[in-house]
Amino acid sequence: MTSNEKNEVAVLGGGCFWCLEAVYLEMRGILHVESGYTGGQQPDPTYEQVCAGSTGHAEVVRLEFDPALVSYRDLLEVFFTIHDPTTLNRQGNDVGTQYRSVIYYQSPEQEAVARKVIAEMANVWDGPIITQLQPPQTYYKAEDYHQDYFRQHPEQGYCAFVVAPKVAKFRKTYAERLK
Repeated sequence: MTSNEKNEVAVLGGGCFWCLEAVYLEMRGILHVESGYTGGQQPDPTYEQVCAGSTGHAEVVRLEFDPALVSYRDLLEVFFTIHDPTTLNRQGNDVGTQYRSVIYYQSPEQEAVARKVIAEMANVWDGPIITQLQPPQTYYKAEDYHQDYFRQHPEQGYCAFVVAPKVAKFRKTYAERLK
C-alpha cells in the first residue's frame, strides 16, 4: 500500500502502545503504524520519562490509514474491543496516566464519529466509558526499539502474556478485517 493525499491519520491511546500497534499492523487498510507519545507538556520525552508519569504524555499509536479500505469508525470499534475503556489510567497491570484511554481526533469529522462510537460503547461495556476525547496534540515518535515490538519480540514475557492474547482476540473477532 502506498501513501497518498486521501489517507487519514488516527491517534489512539489504550494502554501500552505495543498492544495497539500489534493489532493495527494486521488490519486491512492500515498503511503505517507508529508508537509514540502525545498529550503531555515536556518536549521530546523519552520512554523512561513517560513511564515515570511525570511528563503528562500518553503512550499512543499513530495510524495512517486509507479510508477507502477501512473507516475511522472501524478503527474505533477495534480500539474499544482490544482495551478496557472503563478503567481510569490503567490497562491490566499497566497503571498510570500514560496508559489512559484516549482518542486524539484529527478533524471535526473524526470528533463526531468518536462521540457517536463512545455513546454506543456505553451500551456494550458494564462500566462507564472513561475514554477521553482530545484535540490533536504535539506527537513524538517513540524510540526505534519500540516500533514493531511484538513482531520482533513475540517470546518476550509481556508480549507472550499481554500482547499475544489481544492479537488473538482481534484475529478471532475481526477475521474479515485482516489483510
